[in-house]
Amino acid sequence: MRTNLDFSPFFRSTVGFDRLFDLLEDTSRLATAASWPTYDIVKTGEDDYRITLAVPGFSMQDIEITQRPNLLVVTGNKAAPEGEVMYRGIPAGNFNHRFELADYVDVVGATLSDGLLTIELKRELPESMKPRTIPIGSASGQPQKQIESQKAA
Repeated sequence: MRTNLDFSPFFRSTVGFDRLFDLLEDTSRLATAASWPTYDIVKTGEDDYRITLAVPGFSMQDIEITQRPNLLVVTGNKAAPEGEVMYRGIPAGNFNHRFELADYVDVVGATLSDGLLTIELKRELPESMKPRTIPIGSASGQPQKQIESQKAA
């Protein structure tokens, strides 16, 4: 039995979280995630991530990586083997994996080695989004004077 969460009470007190609620709703709709090819997601630094997919038998020409705003799509298309397959022990076939990315996460690079596709990701906040200290000035535009404490007589 599947139950859907109702996010409508949150809409009364939040502004700008529509995308987050849509992501949560989409995730709850997925009955089963694609199990092949298997993959790992590793956080390698404060703002660095790595996705590693096991793609045995695929070459660079068989795999396409596409980044869209907040979405990474990895697609594999492999031609069927010639002849009659007597036994299939190595998973094969086409695949399409979608990874939702947070804001400001971009693909830095990708490599394919020994049947493992490694995709490096990095979150880079724009300067306008980074915390900064705001200097406080006086209303007259002149530096404020230090008021000395009164001395007891």
